[in-house]
Amino acid sequence: MKRKIPNTQALVCFEAAARHESFTKAAQELALTQSAVCRQIASLEDFLGVPLFRRTRRGVLLTEAGATYSRRIGQRLDAVERDTLALMAHPGLAGSLDLAVVPTFATRWLLPRLPRLAAQVPDLVLNLETRTRPFLFAESEFDGALYAGTPEQVANWPGTEAVALLREDLVPVCSPALIAPQHRLQPAEVARYPLLQQSTRPDAWRRWFAAQGVQHPRDAAGPRYELFSMLAAAAAQGMGLALMPTLLIEAELARGELVVACDRPHRGERSYYFVTPERKAGDPLLARLREWIVAEAAGSA
Repeated sequence: MKRKIPNTQALVCFEAAARHESFTKAAQELALTQSAVCRQIASLEDFLGVPLFRRTRRGVLLTEAGATYSRRIGQRLDAVERDTLALMAHPGLAGSLDLAVVPTFATRWLLPRLPRLAAQVPDLVLNLETRTRPFLFAESEFDGALYAGTPEQVANWPGTEAVALLREDLVPVCSPALIAPQHRLQPAEVARYPLLQQSTRPDAWRRWFAAQGVQHPRDAAGPRYELFSMLAAAAAQGMGLALMPTLLIEAELARGELVVACDRPHRGERSYYFVTPERKAGDPLLARLREWIVAEAAGSA
């Protein structure tokens, strides 16, 4: 059965014209004439049987159908370009994997270890893109994901297999300018200092104080930051105490930019997992990556 797929050049012209909402700018970007872009889009509209633009005296505007189609086509053309560039960069090698990652864990834990992966699996090209929430692998180009979540969230991620890597043990840290490195606060003393909050985990401090048997009426007060990397930077600048997984601040602790303010770690609700779609269970390259990540996690636990 013949596929119902439009001409690729027509799609490229449409995507550029939709992005600019201008046939003239699309022509300039693609090094074509304006009339050539107009012909390509007209042929695409004839093929689809749907108007994609409204022609006005001042130019063109996307129709509702055109706006929806452009979003979808743009994503697919981006994916085709990525696959093409990957193959051109590594001709003859089927060694490219796309991994969705939570940003701070990727930056602080994964990236410093990638030279060891390159030494062990030199034929693997690993592409990283940030994702913080579960998604449908069937609707994405990802081969796997490094995800931070609860066991329930992982168990309810449809069509996937997951292996636990590291748990989050949260400990209060701060700048040595705020508390001397050799000094350790008692849990009740922590309440006297400004508390830095992570916006995605608004009850983290409340849980930590409860685990220490301390009541703090303003445990949710303090500036909020979305990422752990932002939280670590704010703490290093002496803005307050941050509740951080030590595995994400290994470098800052080693350099003395951060110190443990109270040596009372609290097991967080979340752990880090390597998640893969069930349909890729037999992929040998993905299996090698999983084996390496599991070994690295075991070595840093």
